[in-house]
Amino acid sequence: MFIHKIDEDLSLKVLEMRDAERIFSLTDVSREYLREWLPWLDFTTKVEDTRDFIKSGSSNFVEGKSLGAAILYKGEIVGVGGFNSINGANKTAYIGYWLGQEYQGKGIMTRVAKALTDYALTELKLNKVEIRAAAENHKSRSIPERLGFKEEGTIRQAEWLYDHYVDHVVYGMLAEEWK
Repeated sequence: MFIHKIDEDLSLKVLEMRDAERIFSLTDVSREYLREWLPWLDFTTKVEDTRDFIKSGSSNFVEGKSLGAAILYKGEIVGVGGFNSINGANKTAYIGYWLGQEYQGKGIMTRVAKALTDYALTELKLNKVEIRAAAENHKSRSIPERLGFKEEGTIRQAEWLYDHYVDHVVYGMLAEEWK
């Protein structure tokens, strides 16, 4: 099992089936908040949907194609972060993340994104890490900006969010730039 300690309060661990109820519960209580920027909330309506997500992610993790991790804050699961995909041919990882509403504003996600970037570039020896966020999602965009990622451009109408398209801003960090 993958466990990565970030600091005394924060760590990441690979998602396991036993985490499904907590993750679904956290999703459910934060549903309206998360729905503003995440397209999958209407497809996650029962614990079984979360189990299916974990099962799929486990297969991809074993194959080195992704990493879905529970974010543990003071021993409690407070969100999910990881690599939505890993492109081995191009040595690039794509970070994705979400946090329960009540855990916002504690610097958790910035520390998680920093740890994931460091892991990808130093441990996995990848060349690049990307983070994409909706252009109007200023909270999410502030994370790669704080970490020194370069804004690489905007993908127009990159994602359908329930009843409208949103543009995505792409941020990148190269191994040679990471300190």
